[in-house]
Amino acid sequence: MSYQNEWLLFEAEDEFDEIKHREPTEELLFYRAVASGDIKTVKKNCERQRFTECDGVGVLSKNAVTNMKYHFVITTAMITRLCKQNGMEMEQAFRLSDFYIQKLDGIHTVEEVQSLHDEMVMDYTEKMRRYFRDNTYSKHINASKEYIYSHIKERITIEDLADSLGVSASYLSRLFKKETGISVSAYIRRQKIEMAKNLLQYSDYPIIEIANRLSFSSQSHFIQQFREVTGMTPGKYRDEHYMIHWDIEKELCVASESELKKEQD
Repeated sequence: MSYQNEWLLFEAEDEFDEIKHREPTEELLFYRAVASGDIKTVKKNCERQRFTECDGVGVLSKNAVTNMKYHFVITTAMITRLCKQNGMEMEQAFRLSDFYIQKLDGIHTVEEVQSLHDEMVMDYTEKMRRYFRDNTYSKHINASKEYIYSHIKERITIEDLADSLGVSASYLSRLFKKETGISVSAYIRRQKIEMAKNLLQYSDYPIIEIANRLSFSSQSHFIQQFREVTGMTPGKYRDEHYMIHWDIEKELCVASESELKKEQD
């Protein structure tokens, strides 16, 4: 019997109807969290042990450990390429991938795979966090960016930043503009819009909910700010970008097959 005929039989089985895969949004947002250095989100995902949950996860092998190893390799391939896209040195990204996939050889339980998965994603996330917070700026500017990053969903003012650093608002305002070339408020707005773009592209949240999540004063204010930065409305941006600019899909398919073969060998 050919594989095609075997697939047709498998597809017709009642057991197949019971397999429901997760929405891609959740996985894409998780990969984005790793590639953007979002320690808090990635750590929360690990604590929930979403990687080993069976609901919504495809069955790649009837052996539970082998199945999780396959998913590990695919996850690593996705994260590796997204981190590379976001600025990680290519050689570092792929060597890190090789390192963790090779570690699978000595693992024989689902729990061990889960543990290695958590260590792997946290390692990538921490490296990306450090990448986005390099030492190009003074400690006050780096600390300001860290604060803005950690409180991006809140309403942030220059007074908030200054108080957190123990300096005056006027001093921080001058220093920030001098080192970055833009004002604190412009930087905060830009970071919020970048977050909004990710949510519009990779989630199904309504526009008003995205506006509320990022603490814009109103939906109309969010739309105005978004248009000023991007040149289009949030609705237009979603229409043009929703899920279709996942431009590493073809590369990932090839890479995943290659790395799965490496794991099997």
